[in-house]
Amino acid sequence: MAYYIRPMYRQDIDDVTEIDHEAFPTQWPPADYQYEIRNKLARYIVVCDDEQVVSQPQEENLEESKAAGWFTRFWRWLNNNRTPGNKTLPGIRHYVIGFTGFWTIAEEAHIIIIAVRETYRRMGIGELLLISLVELAMKQKAQVITLEVRVSNTVAQNLYLKYGFNGVGTRKGYYIDRVGNSESREDGLIMTTQDINSTEYQERFRELKQAHTEKCGALPKQQV
Repeated sequence: MAYYIRPMYRQDIDDVTEIDHEAFPTQWPPADYQYEIRNKLARYIVVCDDEQVVSQPQEENLEESKAAGWFTRFWRWLNNNRTPGNKTLPGIRHYVIGFTGFWTIAEEAHIIIIAVRETYRRMGIGELLLISLVELAMKQKAQVITLEVRVSNTVAQNLYLKYGFNGVGTRKGYYIDRVGNSESREDGLIMTTQDINSTEYQERFRELKQAHTEKCGALPKQQV
């Protein structure tokens, strides 16, 4: 199977809301992605399975869409440096299997979410999303990337540690879980990177990206 990264458009809102609910069922309701996609501080990207077509573009755009790999489309969007907002998704539309997003405030990119459909987990897709997010944060001129993660989620913590995030504190009772009439809370671990523009970080990031590409597939279409 082949996957590619692209910006999130308004046509994706139902899909990302569904993925959010599946990944975090006790934290319902999810974010308001209708608002998020218009938020000038926010940047969201999705990963698609290009073997599953959801809808076709107009005939005159089809060949151009097929010809462009995910990497080409992604970097076109980065260079445009804009939020899709209400824009219509250009080209062919494939099945959305995961997404991520962050807010850029001053020189900090704060990760809001990374989520992948359950049937596509443990395939390296979450790591692909994180790599793309880091690249986009660099493009947005962020200096550091921060996030919160459940203290019990050691799998996610290990991935973040791999990409240079370190624990710097906790938010008590940050996660609120509701099941029926019961409610529980869990602390959130605050993690942050060093300066992502530093030579040390960028060299390490390039090594990790190359290792992921070699393991999961070559560009322009990554097999993960």
